Amino acid sequence: MQDNTKYVGLDVSNEKIAVAIADEGREAPRYWGMIPNRPEAIKKLMAQLGTPDQFQVCYEAGPTGYGLYRLLLSLGIECVVVAPSLIPKRPGDRVKTDRRDSLRLAQLFRAGELTSVYVPTDEDEALRDLVRAREDAKEDQLRARHRLTKFLLRHDLHQPTGVNTQLRLLPAL
Repeated sequence: MQDNTKYVGLDVSNEKIAVAIADEGREAPRYWGMIPNRPEAIKKLMAQLGTPDQFQVCYEAGPTGYGLYRLLLSLGIECVVVAPSLIPKRPGDRVKTDRRDSLRLAQLFRAGELTSVYVPTDEDEALRDLVRAREDAKEDQLRARHRLTKFLLRHDLHQPTGVNTQLRLLPAL
């Protein structure tokens, strides 16, 4: 690493990204500001910060996924996705704002105190989405089956003998 390395902490939400920068050394990180969560704005910010070898970026894993990670890698920027549950927290520090979170990420990233997570490939992520969708559909199917059987029970209707009333909406794997 070079002496002028900048450690960039991003607090990412659906619409905006809070940006903080911690320079090499012991000075307090500085808050850069908010930018829209759009590829053009992110590219512009990274160009303003300098060349890709001058800084490293980190952000918390969350519902926004890994698109930002892939965008930064395509720009040649080193990026780390951090596990939110493994970010050190001070006792009693319960106030959470985008600004505070980005400053804390930059500071902890510079100190090497953050634990990264595995970033799945596009194929892995697509498979995860498919599995989650199937699990949701199976839960919906079970709820519908229970609703129907309870309805029939309330109206004192019983299954006819010799008939399989097993609902098969999704094939079993």
